[in-house]
Amino acid sequence: MRAPKPLSVFLALTIALTLAPMSIERSSYSIFSSLHAGQGRQAPFGPDVFADVTEKVKDAVVNISTTGGVLNIPSLKRRPRTRFKEWSPRFEEFFERFFGEDPHRGLKKKSLGSGFIVDGEGYILTNHHVIAEAEEITVILKDGEEFKATVVGRDEETDIALIKIDAPHTLPTLSLGDSGSVRVGQWVVAIGNPFGLGHTVTVGVVSAMRRSLGRGPYDEYIQTDASINFGNSGGPLIDLQGRAIGINTAIYSKGQGLGFAIPINTARDILQELREKGTVVRGWLGVYIQNVTPELAESFGLPSPKGAIIARVLPDSPAQEGGFKRGDVIISFQGKEIEDISQFTRDIKKTRPGTIASFTIMREGETKDMEVRVGTKEEKEEEKVIAETEDEIGISLQELTPELAEKLGIEKGKGVLITKVKQGSKASQAGLRRGDVILEIDWKEVSEPEGVRKAIQEGPRRERLLMLINRRGANLYLVVNR
Repeated sequence: MRAPKPLSVFLALTIALTLAPMSIERSSYSIFSSLHAGQGRQAPFGPDVFADVTEKVKDAVVNISTTGGVLNIPSLKRRPRTRFKEWSPRFEEFFERFFGEDPHRGLKKKSLGSGFIVDGEGYILTNHHVIAEAEEITVILKDGEEFKATVVGRDEETDIALIKIDAPHTLPTLSLGDSGSVRVGQWVVAIGNPFGLGHTVTVGVVSAMRRSLGRGPYDEYIQTDASINFGNSGGPLIDLQGRAIGINTAIYSKGQGLGFAIPINTARDILQELREKGTVVRGWLGVYIQNVTPELAESFGLPSPKGAIIARVLPDSPAQEGGFKRGDVIISFQGKEIEDISQFTRDIKKTRPGTIASFTIMREGETKDMEVRVGTKEEKEEEKVIAETEDEIGISLQELTPELAEKLGIEKGKGVLITKVKQGSKASQAGLRRGDVILEIDWKEVSEPEGVRKAIQEGPRRERLLMLINRRGANLYLVVNR
């Protein structure tokens, strides 16, 4: 075969480079067309899409200003000494003449937030923490109209609140989307009142779903890189259809580009109850539960690390009345297999009190179906642990005093207090801590340090020990390697 001539190679490269930008541009257009056209999840993507969405929803977004509580500012009379020793008497006299004895006395806290109208009669969704300490709430509409607002309902557990204003006309509303269908990578728009700069629009994508911030059972936030700042709390996170898919609620203070929103489905679940009752009544079972790890699954004889282990059954609870026992493993609830105990907890809370719910449990290697009437959620008292020979797994032990046993709600004469855990020991690796109370080892109760040592040293020589401990009032199963 003859080698190509240099001129022909040059012409071929020139033609390719000339055509390349055109082909790339067409390729990009076709990609966006296939992603957004005709799918129903996002509006057709174009140069004005964000402006169009903003125009569609902006009038339903409001700014919220609250006043309440007293600022913690030292009195002029109690000013610390400076290098000039004391305030000048003339300076003190000046402040007293124009501001009274103490110009800061009675000065109220002021804060800013956001919200959005969900009903034309004036109902507005926002964060609970935006209005939590408010004595007076002012809502400012896009056109500058101001109204005093009243709190209709609030729910601290989800950080959601519903407030209302009385306007002389029907107000524009923002429709609620479905956060369950939100996808990582899709475009979103955030609108709010950051730093008091009303109706600010930022754009980004959904960075992650079901992010945990360690705030409890409703810890499943939408993460976004659309800028969210102080004052954005309570404002909507909007998809390109102009629907609210989240409530902007938190930022990551140690880095930029990390904002978090409450999924709108969480608000939808409680919105009607907030409107009708002002609060949320939740289902309650009355158990302390924990995840099933592979090690625990082996110790409990489970086929796979799924389900929820009952570490403690509270007295006079629906669980106790229904026959649950410590050490039971709940496999399914209402026919739904339990893979995530956080989701299981949310499912229980969403169950209407009085409902007779079905459970499948594993008890001592056997499967059992049970029915329990779900009760009303009760506030559980937080009990704190007041926090010597070291054994072979690296713990030092002390007999549990009657005073400590009473404080922890532990039956007198049961349990052994851990006073020290050796760093790097088997106990430390298993998660045991100083202040834990060992209640059982391999299903046998212990009540004195010698009993713990015998159970560890003289018990069946298995590779792992299953321990039931009490930590700050809650029971917990742990597996310790020998």
